[in-house]
Amino acid sequence: MDNSHLFKNSKYCKICRRPLPSDFEAELCPECEENELFNRVKEFIRSRDVTEYQVADEFGLPLRKVKGWIKEGRIEYKERVEKIKSLHCLSCGEPITFGSYCQRCFKLQNTAKGGLVASQDDNRMRFLEQGKK
Repeated sequence: MDNSHLFKNSKYCKICRRPLPSDFEAELCPECEENELFNRVKEFIRSRDVTEYQVADEFGLPLRKVKGWIKEGRIEYKERVEKIKSLHCLSCGEPITFGSYCQRCFKLQNTAKGGLVASQDDNRMRFLEQGKK
């Protein structure tokens, strides 16, 4: 049985080639679209000293999305700022600049795993480099 006619009008993501519904309007799948957005945000943060509010405003993002990236540890503040009152270590309650745990608790929890610890330089955001210690 020849099913090739089923795929003649199919649409594919321009990046990952994942099949998309034929009535899907975007050229990228939602995952690739999210990755492209994050890459633009990352470059914006690298090229400027900005706050999470400026990032959200620049890209028309909900502030909770930017704060989610901070909580996930994908981006962080370079220095602890007293204005960041909503971010505290889940273990000890210490104010933190990204993720869910302070450096001390993160290190304690991940000593056996060789966890990464980020430096804190000033009160602006930066992209965390993978594999950097």
